[in-house]
Amino acid sequence: MALVSASRFRSALLHQLLQFSSASTFAAGGHAFDPEIRRLAKFQRFTDIEALLEPRKLNLPFDSSSREPYLASFIIAYASAGMLDHAVRTLDELPRLGSSRTILSLNALLSACNHSKTLSTRVPDLFSNLSRYHSLSPDKISYGILIKSLCLARDSSKALSVLKEMDNKRIEITAISYTTIMDSLYKEGKPEEADRLWKEMRAKGVAPDVAAYNVRAMYWAVNGGPDDVLKLIEEMKADGMEPDIFTYNYLMTCYCKHGRVDNAKRVYRELGQNGCEPNAATYKKLLYSLCKNNDFVGGLEVFEDCVKHRRVPDLGSVMALVKGLMKDSKIRAAKRVVTGLRKKFPEEFSGSWMKLENVVGLSNDEKVPEVES
Repeated sequence: MALVSASRFRSALLHQLLQFSSASTFAAGGHAFDPEIRRLAKFQRFTDIEALLEPRKLNLPFDSSSREPYLASFIIAYASAGMLDHAVRTLDELPRLGSSRTILSLNALLSACNHSKTLSTRVPDLFSNLSRYHSLSPDKISYGILIKSLCLARDSSKALSVLKEMDNKRIEITAISYTTIMDSLYKEGKPEEADRLWKEMRAKGVAPDVAAYNVRAMYWAVNGGPDDVLKLIEEMKADGMEPDIFTYNYLMTCYCKHGRVDNAKRVYRELGQNGCEPNAATYKKLLYSLCKNNDFVGGLEVFEDCVKHRRVPDLGSVMALVKGLMKDSKIRAAKRVVTGLRKKFPEEFSGSWMKLENVVGLSNDEKVPEVES
């Protein structure tokens, strides 16, 4: 769920950026998502990134209201590349570059730091120092990003203190912030505190969304049984919400954990009826779980669906499937799995993937008929 929460904060920030500018204007300055900048950052070619970005700062939109979102994209790009000094400098430069400087730009910086592997621990200090230095009043998004940073550091106690601060300042506490802390509390082994926070959120009239329910579903999938997850699903529906693919992934994993693979396969086959499509996690977790339960025929069905939808399956799960099929004397099926992967994903089929050929006794150019006799 951490990835889900992170994407929700990113979406919230993007929405805030677009409120200041047209979508087309921001897209023109969306340097943080530029593949070339990501590639240069990967190889730590920071001088090249600076040479690429700095001249673009001068190409300001004619509309003054669009300038801050445009320049905020430079802040995001620099922070995402790990170039914090350049990001902070850009924030400082905004007035000189002919742009206003509002909390939007600070939020852009803080959010990008949270998405960086090395900068998320810097968010609390940046939040405090930069908002004070530039006389910016943090909003609900700022506080949400701060909470996310503290939870990434597994410091839910400080995150709870931030909620109290928001309450005192009468700043709206969103479902995202509550969900982020509950997720952290569950992962820290504090389910009682997480449940207390859930009740507090409901008591304050903050309506939970599907992601909030999924945090609880994830906990019960690991620490409870299928009936606990099903009860939560019924609670979601009574609250006017439909479970999403993440909810059903947790349910299927829980079924398999308790040896109820037929139930898991039934949920999988009914995903379309429930308005959901399998995602990468569905294929990976279900394939692994079915193989762990020695249901290699069911695993083969999931594998074939995965490849059909052009998703690269997890190597460990495929290895378990192939070995299981070989053990059950389904040698031809095992070989079809390997040749099918080699045909569908030739660029991916290298390195450790080549071990699959050894398991089934295939040479690099051997073909296997598609249909088993």
